[in-house]
Amino acid sequence: MSSPSFRARSLASVATLCFALPALGDEGATQVAAVTTAAEVIVVGQRDAPISIEPRGLSVSLGQEQFAAINAVNVEDLMKYAPNFFVRKRYIGDSNAIIGFRGTSSTQSARALVMVDGFLISNFLGNSYAFPPKWGVIGSGEVQQFDVVYGPYSARYPGNSMGGIISITTKPPAEGVESFATAQYFIQPYKQYGTNKDFQGYTGEAGFSWKQKDGPWSARLSYRRLENDGHPQQFYQLTRATGAATGTPVTGAVIDPGLITQTPIAGAYTVEDTTQDQVRARLGYDFGDGWNVTGIAAVWLSDYDSTTPQSYLRDGAGNLVYSGRVLVDGVPYTMPTINLSKNERREILSGVKLSGPVAGWDLSLNLSNFSIDKQRTRSSNGYTNGINDGAGTDTRAGDTGWWSGDLLLERTLGDHELAVGINSNLYYTDQTINNVSNWRSGANPVFSTATAGKTRQVGLFIDDAWQVSDRWTLTGGVRVDQWRAFDGSLGNRVAGAPVFQNYDNRKDSAINPTLGAQVELAPDWVAQVSLATATRFPTVGELFQGRLDGNGVFDPNSFDPNLKPEKSRDANLMLRHSFDDVRVTGSLFYQRVDDAIFSQQGFNQFGVVTSSFKNIDRMRQWGVEAIIEAFDVGLDGLDIDFNAAWIDAKTLKNRAVPASEGEQFPRIPHWRLNGNARYRFAPDWQLSTGWRYASRPNTDLLGTQRGDTYGYVSEFMIFDAKLSWDVTEQTQLSFGVDNIGNDKAWVFHPYPQRTFSLELKWKG
Repeated sequence: MSSPSFRARSLASVATLCFALPALGDEGATQVAAVTTAAEVIVVGQRDAPISIEPRGLSVSLGQEQFAAINAVNVEDLMKYAPNFFVRKRYIGDSNAIIGFRGTSSTQSARALVMVDGFLISNFLGNSYAFPPKWGVIGSGEVQQFDVVYGPYSARYPGNSMGGIISITTKPPAEGVESFATAQYFIQPYKQYGTNKDFQGYTGEAGFSWKQKDGPWSARLSYRRLENDGHPQQFYQLTRATGAATGTPVTGAVIDPGLITQTPIAGAYTVEDTTQDQVRARLGYDFGDGWNVTGIAAVWLSDYDSTTPQSYLRDGAGNLVYSGRVLVDGVPYTMPTINLSKNERREILSGVKLSGPVAGWDLSLNLSNFSIDKQRTRSSNGYTNGINDGAGTDTRAGDTGWWSGDLLLERTLGDHELAVGINSNLYYTDQTINNVSNWRSGANPVFSTATAGKTRQVGLFIDDAWQVSDRWTLTGGVRVDQWRAFDGSLGNRVAGAPVFQNYDNRKDSAINPTLGAQVELAPDWVAQVSLATATRFPTVGELFQGRLDGNGVFDPNSFDPNLKPEKSRDANLMLRHSFDDVRVTGSLFYQRVDDAIFSQQGFNQFGVVTSSFKNIDRMRQWGVEAIIEAFDVGLDGLDIDFNAAWIDAKTLKNRAVPASEGEQFPRIPHWRLNGNARYRFAPDWQLSTGWRYASRPNTDLLGTQRGDTYGYVSEFMIFDAKLSWDVTEQTQLSFGVDNIGNDKAWVFHPYPQRTFSLELKWKG
């Protein structure tokens, strides 16, 4: 539960807000009045389209102008040049494309709140690179705009907005009938260690939209398919053997002196051959009195085939070697275990949204469900079993997914824009691993382990924007959350029989206020300050990740039953100056997080060294951002966006691992530079380029692992380019190159190398 002092401060903020609201006066309380617009709302990006989420703190809106300049295959590509932002995308079709804001790393996925048309697609079943938002329910060609807000500065959103919020708005149906189709082809000539191969793929998307003329109905239907051969994500390393120098003499091993273990590389694996199919439907009805309802449904099928591991080793006869004891230059090594695997998923998003006026209020209500209807991973026990369809494991998801609901009431009262509401979510998971005699077919399953658990969160909020004068706007709000974790269990096989252990149920609550002000300092000068606190409760995966020992009881080395929610205090100061054709925005941000949840090695509550999710007593990040938006720079049709950020994110106190104190937080660089330039040099032609830079961060919590090869998180400098030709009013042809300089960068896994793409778009 929250501390008394924290609750007292929070309740004081609630009281202050409640006493401020009656100052509306009798007339303002009984009729709706237009709020005078003060200084412009500070939003980076689009100049005309309104942002779809509350622009508190640094806010970015990206639209068709920006999207046209990007080689976008997957929907997350559309954000890759946003300020102080990154996308951990390892290959085209990557199912683990994590996003990060400022000092939030690519292993802290639960700090990003992502919505599509207001429906939650954030995967809060866990908090790591393995729990990305469910991007696959939407294609890049369907996006109308991307809105990004950095930090938890609006009380409307739960503590998972601690890193930031992303709202994706899809294209609405236009009057009449419109049809569209897109085809893309891409190829990546890849060279790394002993791998030298062209990896290629394609996407195809088509659909139509319809809006009834002078009628209430509208609809949109689309289908998309992606196939891609991904480059290797991991590499086999030999293990030094003891004893006599015996084994099969081999050639082809690769020595990389920069590796953490500095042992020879024997081959490549996790070569993901990806196939994805997506069907998406949207149906709307306008009742004609301000009320309308919209329903959406999306089905995302994905298959990942990792059955083609590559060995670099050959014996004296030229045969590939996949197992056993080998000799490299007379030194004995043991080959690692090489498994084959396949993964299949069927995921379904369904939702309904209702909106309209009620007694002078604008009401919005939505309810959605994301169901992981099927998730099955089959893996062999070694290479020999893999190629011979022998023994392995079969992992299946049971009832897994989440429900989310939101009710929002908004009203303009005098000089106030008031919002009150409630939002909630329920996350649930159930997974079973069986040992099988045939890993491909799953024959003769024998129970091995199982995990299950649920979390539920309900939040109430009130939020107000008060137009104090033509120059001043004050914002404030407060949020109250109740959280519960329950039905957590862990099972394994002991003495030939399944044994289950249940976790204790847990509950907690939090109160978090927000406060902000915006002022027009002088003509074309605008300043904004935002303050907030946030509480991010543990996910299902962070709580229920423990394991049982051989006696069917909890292994105390594997879990922490006292895991606390992480609590942040945030501040953001922004200043914008607008010239005739240039807008310059500066931002200073600060965040302190107490009890930050992070997977680390250290002592648990029993005094035993373990590696699992633990609380870091305190971490802090602060930094400076500069953003320049220039239009028609020297040449008509030349627009440039450039942003630079310096970040200092450190572990201040960590009793579990004291040696980490004072170190830059893992995977957070000191510098990020992103940007994009677009030049329409003829009516039918546009040339664009983009760039992304990040300085080398620490790979581990202790700051002892820093490198530029496999196993590390490296520095990168990537330049992209795109040339587009409007062949007709309905047809566009584009050619693009990503990573022009072929920078071989790493996020433990290798990022894509130079990739060429060809795209054809048609609309009718």
